Amino acid sequence: MDTDEKPEPRKKNKQRVLMLSSRGITHRMRHLMNDLEALLPHVKKDSKLDSKNHLNLLPELADLNNCNNTLYFEARRHEDLYLWAAKTPNGPSIKMHVQNIHTMDELKMTGNCLKGSRGLLSFDTAFDETEWGRLTKEVFTHIFGVPPTARRAKPFVDHILTFSILDSKIWFRNFQIIEKDPLQPNGPPQTTLVEIGPRFVLTPIRIFEGAFNGATVFSNPEFVSPAAVRSILRSQKGDRYNKRKDAEEEAKRRKAMRQRCDDELAVSKVFA
Repeated sequence: MDTDEKPEPRKKNKQRVLMLSSRGITHRMRHLMNDLEALLPHVKKDSKLDSKNHLNLLPELADLNNCNNTLYFEARRHEDLYLWAAKTPNGPSIKMHVQNIHTMDELKMTGNCLKGSRGLLSFDTAFDETEWGRLTKEVFTHIFGVPPTARRAKPFVDHILTFSILDSKIWFRNFQIIEKDPLQPNGPPQTTLVEIGPRFVLTPIRIFEGAFNGATVFSNPEFVSPAAVRSILRSQKGDRYNKRKDAEEEAKRRKAMRQRCDDELAVSKVFA
């Protein structure tokens, strides 16, 4: 007896991302957010969050905007920038330190892509070697993978978003896909990549079980906060100052030891 096997229903990509920032971001951080918004047509932007300490409000904001992912840029003093990537409302969430930011306007690369087009995601094989790498890859796939049914998405795939791990840091690059050699447009097809921008480096700090809270799943032991680095530099400057003052006191003491006492033929006594 033949049985008609029904094919498994294809899973639909219904990812939507809420992007917002805290107050105090600089112009470079704002331009980076605009570049990411242009690359991800399924992103919804919200106004800045007033308080940095009320991260528990972000899942509610994502729910109000009908989003199941959140990208939150948190600005600190001395132009320190942290990025939260979270699955809302239940998590997990990843806190990362953003460094080496270069926006599209700064790079002025020759690559270009259609605004609203979908991009391919390319992950380094190092993501599959660690548990935190596999979890980060899954979260990034949901956030940076543009669904084909997105409202502002165009039916074109003309760029690649690459994520590479080097020195326990995640390096982000964006490349245009060129299928023909511009020097030989009538020649055979030859696929090449030309960088577009932006580019930045992410250092994972912690991975939490919930959305912006919960138990710590992963903690990066190699991460040193920028505040700690500045504190070490200030202490080193203080040590140099103390050493210089100690050297001055030692020089005065040696000068006093070399000074001779006045004898009977001293000028001050002869012409007194």
